[in-house]
Amino acid sequence: MSRQGVGCGLASADFERALSVRPCARTQHFALHYLPPGGELSTAGDVPSPSNVDDCTRSFGLVVPKRHARRAVTRSLIKRQGRSGWSRHALELRCGSWLLRLRCAFATAHFRSAVSGALRLDVGAELDALFKAASGVRS
Repeated sequence: MSRQGVGCGLASADFERALSVRPCARTQHFALHYLPPGGELSTAGDVPSPSNVDDCTRSFGLVVPKRHARRAVTRSLIKRQGRSGWSRHALELRCGSWLLRLRCAFATAHFRSAVSGALRLDVGAELDALFKAASGVRS
C-alpha cells in the first residue's frame, strides 16, 4: 500500500483535543475519535472531501491504557493490530486526525496467554469492524 495521503502520528495536543470529542465509532472494547482537518471540533454536517488525494492527510494515534491491558506484551499486540488495521483502512476514512482508544479490558479468562492467537484474531476482527463502521459514518 502506498503511504501517499496517509500521515504519521498525532501531536500531543491533538490527543487531548481528540479525546474531548465524542467517538464517531465504538465497539465493545474500542472507541475511534475523529478530528476534522484544521482542528475544528464541530461534529455537525458533512466534511467536504478534497478533490485531490495529495490535499488529504490523515494522522493516527493510539491510546492503550495499562489499566485495561496489564501486560506489556498485550498492549504491544493491541497496538500492532491497531496500526495494521489503520494501514488497511486508512484510505477509506475521511481526511483528518484519528485516535483509537482501548475502552475496556479483554476478559483474561477467555484467552490462554497474554498474546494468544485467539486474542490476536478477536482484536483484529473487532478493529476491522470499527474501521468499517467509521468509514460509513458522516457525522
